[in-house]
Amino acid sequence: MTGGPADDAPTPGSRDPDALLARAGVRGDPDRDQHFLVDDRVLDRLPSYATEIDAETSHVLEIGGGTGALTDRLLTLADRVTVIERDPDLAAFLREEFAGEIEADRLTVIEGDALDVELPDFTLSVSNLPYGVSSEIAFRLLPRDRPLVLMFQREFAERMAADPATDEYGRLSVTAGHYADVEVVETIPKEAFSPPPAVESAVVRARPRDPDYDVPDDDFFLDFVTAVFTQRRKTMRNAVRNTAHISGLDDPDAVVDAADAELMGRRAGKVTPAEFAELARLAWEVGEP
Repeated sequence: MTGGPADDAPTPGSRDPDALLARAGVRGDPDRDQHFLVDDRVLDRLPSYATEIDAETSHVLEIGGGTGALTDRLLTLADRVTVIERDPDLAAFLREEFAGEIEADRLTVIEGDALDVELPDFTLSVSNLPYGVSSEIAFRLLPRDRPLVLMFQREFAERMAADPATDEYGRLSVTAGHYADVEVVETIPKEAFSPPPAVESAVVRARPRDPDYDVPDDDFFLDFVTAVFTQRRKTMRNAVRNTAHISGLDDPDAVVDAADAELMGRRAGKVTPAEFAELARLAWEVGEP
């Protein structure tokens, strides 16, 4: 690793992503899920997706700091930034590169896995997530009830934001939508990264809100949705019966018998979140979870 803080350290927002890579002395490694975002225009736009919705920016969380190209932009937006970086060498580089900001108590670097470390009490997260664990990280962040601007593989992002009865609609759409209004705000070409990934990427903005339906228990609802979508090509009638080992129902037949016959004849991809909630309430009452 080369470099370190200089007397004339750059001001936040002025660091060049290619120069950061050079100073860190690293190259992305696809085998380790490392693809560094190096397109200045994309990096400059990412914070704007939070300011467009007047998100609270007093403490921004970034997961997967890399060499700090996005960190640099976030420091122009936020009062404080916390970065979680699992690579020890990159975490050490961030501490060197941003020593001034750390000393001023504007930046904290946490070395560790974002699935394991204790998350700070952040007000907003803007992150280019490691794609291999993006789902797990997203569902660690969504229940925190904070605005999120997150980058995913494009296919994953489109499934998160999909409407019922579309090809992309599925478990991910329902479970993400349980916590927030989710929208794809930008697609990102492969060439914006070094090295380019095999697929296109997309930026998702999630605005927290309460769902427009009631469920008896969040965990049961999400397990129930997950269960029936494992058999999305079967009717809801068969899916409910066949997945009791996942949903935890003791008496799935009682649920099927008590539910609306027309709903039970549909496939999961044609069932709206509100209808899933209604069915989950029924299952909670008669299925003995």
